[in-house]
Amino acid sequence: MRKQNLITATAGLALVLGTAGCNTDNLTNLNKNPNNPADVPVATLFTNATANAAGRWLGSSYDLRMTEFFSQHLAEVQYPDEDQYTRTRAAQTAPHFNNGYATELADLQKVIENAPDDAGITGPARIMQIWVFGYLTDSFGDIPYFDALKGSPDAPPETLHPVYDAQKDIYADFFTSLGAVSTALQASPTGDLGQADLVYGGNLLKWQRLANSLRARYALRLVNKDPATASAQLAAAFAAPGGVFQSNADNAELRWPGDGVYNNPWAVDFATRDDHRISRVMMEILRNNSDPRMPVFAQPAVSDGAFRGAPNAFSASAAAPYITLGSRIGEVLYPGATAYGFFGGGGNSWPSFIMSYAEVAFIQAEAAERSLGGLNPAQAPGFYAAGITASMNQWGVSGTPVATYLLQPGVVYAAGTPGLNQIAREKWLALFTDGGQAWAEWRRTCVPNTVKPGPNALRANVPRRFQYSTTETSVNQANKLAAVAAMATGDPGTTTTDEYELRMYWDTNPTAAPTYFVGCGNRTGAPSPAP
Repeated sequence: MRKQNLITATAGLALVLGTAGCNTDNLTNLNKNPNNPADVPVATLFTNATANAAGRWLGSSYDLRMTEFFSQHLAEVQYPDEDQYTRTRAAQTAPHFNNGYATELADLQKVIENAPDDAGITGPARIMQIWVFGYLTDSFGDIPYFDALKGSPDAPPETLHPVYDAQKDIYADFFTSLGAVSTALQASPTGDLGQADLVYGGNLLKWQRLANSLRARYALRLVNKDPATASAQLAAAFAAPGGVFQSNADNAELRWPGDGVYNNPWAVDFATRDDHRISRVMMEILRNNSDPRMPVFAQPAVSDGAFRGAPNAFSASAAAPYITLGSRIGEVLYPGATAYGFFGGGGNSWPSFIMSYAEVAFIQAEAAERSLGGLNPAQAPGFYAAGITASMNQWGVSGTPVATYLLQPGVVYAAGTPGLNQIAREKWLALFTDGGQAWAEWRRTCVPNTVKPGPNALRANVPRRFQYSTTETSVNQANKLAAVAAMATGDPGTTTTDEYELRMYWDTNPTAAPTYFVGCGNRTGAPSPAP
C-alpha cells in the first residue's frame, strides 16, 4: 500500500465526526480535524472510523456497484459496466484496498494505541478492525495484516512495504483476537465509548456478542477447507462469555441521521442514479415462495405493476427495456425526492446492518445440520425458522405473513442436503444490502445455483476475488507478486495470475460443500433463472 496509508491515520481528512449526543447526533456535529491525528480524541476517531467503515463496505461502491452484482441480488440496467465486470478491475477496486487501511483501520489503530488499558474502548475498536479486515481478506485473499498499520516516520523500512500474510494465518488471528476481546469484556471494564459508539451506544455486552458472532461467521467460512477448525471455533464462539446474538435486539447496525450530510449511502446513490433493479435470480426465489419481503425488497415495475427481475450483464441496449420492465429496489431504501421521481422517503435514515441475528441463526442452523460446534441436526429446524423470522422482522414483516411463509412447501424445513440448500438460500436473502457477505456465502455454498455471468460479462465465471490494488503494483510489487504466487500454489484452478479466478485459502476446496454442483457459477454450466 502507499506509504501514507501506513504512516498516517486521518491526516488529509477535511472533517472528523463529533462525539456529542446520541447515535444520530454523533454524525451531525462536526469538528475540525487537527493536523496531528494523534491529538484527536479516541471517541472522535472511533465515531469517524465506524461511519467510514459502514459507508465503504455497505455503501454505494464496494457493495451497491460491485458485490451486489457478483452475488446477484441486483442487476444493472443503465451503464452495465460493473455488472459486466469491466469496471470492477484493479483500478476500480484499488480505493477499497488503499483507503480501507488509510482511513477506518488507521483510525481504529489510533484508538487502540491511545487507550491501551481500557478494554471498554479498545475492545470495540479491535472488533471493528477485524470486521474491516474480514471484508479485505474475503475480497482480495492474502493481504498485509500483521505488519499493516505499523508505519511511522521512524519505523523500519520494511513496515512501509509490508508482506502479505496468508489468509489461513489471518483467520487464526481473528479467532484468537475475538476470543481475547470477549474475555476482556467479561471482566466488566470501567470505560466505554458512550455516545461516540454509533453501533451500541456503549453497551459492552452487545459488543461482546458481536465479537462471538463474528467468530462464528469466520469459523463457518472455513468449513470446506478445514472442517475441524471450523467446528472447534464454532463451539468456542457459542460457548464464549456473553454468547452470540440472541435476537434482533443484538443486531449491529449504524442508523444514519438522514440529515443531508450523513445519509444511508444507498439512498444517496438512488437520489441521482437509476441504474439498479432487483435481479432475476432474486426475484425468482422471492416469487416462487410467495415471500412477503418481496414488496419490501422491490417495487412494482413501472411498465405494468408486476414484480419482475432484470437479467444480469446484458448489453446496454438489451438491458435498457428493464428500466421500466424491472423492479426497482424497495422504497424503504429511497430518500423521497430523486432526479427521476418521488420514491419512499425514509431511506436516508435507514440503517446499515453490520451483522444481524438472522445471519447468526442461519450459522447455527447449518452447524446443527452438519453436527458442527457441538450442535446436532435435531436443532436445525428451530434455528432455521428463527433466522427466517428474524430477517422478516428486521425488514418490518411480522405476524401472519411470517407464519404463512414458514408453511410454504418450498420453505418447510427438509433435513440433510435439501435442508442445507434451504438454509443457504434463506441466508443469502437475509444478507440483502450486504453484497460482500452474500458473495462470500455464495462462493462457499454455490446457493443460489442460478448465479452466473450474463451474456456480456467479461468472464465466463463469477469472480472469486478482486484483483490487488494498482497502487500496490507501483509501490509494493514484490510482496504483491509473492502473495499471488502463494495463493496460486494452494489453488486447484488453472490461473497463476492476479485475476478474478484465483481462489483464496477458504475457497480452494469448493466441491466439499454438500450444496456444490458441477458448473457452479459458469455461464454455460449453471442453470438460468426464470424471466
